[in-house]
Amino acid sequence: MATPTVVLVHGAFADASSFRTLIPELLADGIPVVAPANPNRSLSGDAAYIASVVRQIEGDVILVGHSYGGAVITVAGVEDNVRALVYLAGYALQEGESLGELQGGFPDSPLATALVQGNYPLPDGTTGVELSVDPAKVHDVFAQDLDTETTKVIAVSQRPLAAVAFGEPASAAAWKTKPSWGIVSTSDHSINPDVERFGYQRAGATTVEIDSSHVVMLSHPKESADIIREAIRATER
Repeated sequence: MATPTVVLVHGAFADASSFRTLIPELLADGIPVVAPANPNRSLSGDAAYIASVVRQIEGDVILVGHSYGGAVITVAGVEDNVRALVYLAGYALQEGESLGELQGGFPDSPLATALVQGNYPLPDGTTGVELSVDPAKVHDVFAQDLDTETTKVIAVSQRPLAAVAFGEPASAAAWKTKPSWGIVSTSDHSINPDVERFGYQRAGATTVEIDSSHVVMLSHPKESADIIREAIRATER
């Protein structure tokens, strides 16, 4: 049977380069990889875009989401050729639940006071609000286990998240019909690790915990690749 394609979906305040240390691990095993640009404009729109990417891939897909990307794969993962979901310090939403609702049940992380607002134009001529991380706080709240030179690059190359994405409910929860795996970053300063644990437990995900910052795929690429490999092996057909 052909090896499934791993589709890596980045989260808020990041881009596909956030997988740059993970991708070589997968490619070295002969695993096909696609790392699309997640628009970070709305949960429904982002999920629709990722679903369109998935539909154009021949064969099975392992859908991997980091952070907000976890919410996106939760919705997009209902596509027929998605074999499994893998969450990397991500949000595993329930159908009808928003990011704000899930986070609201737990104490805030340090990220809550590190966000800054910006504006962007909407098609109707009005202005939307987007959020990014204060560049001076990126190291401490986003990637404290990376070197400062790397976090300086992350700080100035953020892909902001539209504020509307926090309040938009998930239209589906693919984990109800697809097996899932998840990494809890136990030293996460962006998402309360208990938010990750709760979502994974509710989804019935096979879970591992790693002492990592929020960007576990950057600081622990081997361990992140291992859980993806496990998902591939466990769903082989």
